[in-house]
Amino acid sequence: MTVYIDPPAWPGHGRLWSHLVSDVSYDELHLFAAHLGVPPRAFERDHYDLPSHRYADAVRAGAVEVSSREVVRLLYGAGLRRRKYVGR
Repeated sequence: MTVYIDPPAWPGHGRLWSHLVSDVSYDELHLFAAHLGVPPRAFERDHYDLPSHRYADAVRAGAVEVSSREVVRLLYGAGLRRRKYVGR
């Protein structure tokens, strides 16, 4: 099982966030997140949003540190990227 995490660089709600992704399946990602105690509500389309204070926990649990650009590349490569729908 390999999941990936980018640096906490995404601002929101007064803190910085990382993205936790899998390059295999959503099932793998959900299992890893559950093991970390990440609530299901943190899942957004194709990744989990993880606050900066949980970054080290994810890495200790086995998440591989990659750049934000690499996160997107991994998702596309695995066919798991779900773009945000922007309605008109």
